[in-house]
Amino acid sequence: GLFIRPGYTFNVVDALLTNFHLPRSTLLMLVAAFAGHDLIRAAYAAAVRERYRFYSFGDAMLILP
Repeated sequence: GLFIRPGYTFNVVDALLTNFHLPRSTLLMLVAAFAGHDLIRAAYAAAVRERYRFYSFGDAMLILP
């Protein structure tokens, strides 16, 4: 099977709509692979600072790298 992690090259997808995922989750790895580790760390830091809600019933983000 395919396991997408940072370093993976996306060939078709050019945007991602997702929620804020749990730390150390495979979904967070997918988001970091798509947008880059530094951008995601900055986005999560801003989300914590602004008191966004995380997990399945929380806030969402649109990533346009």
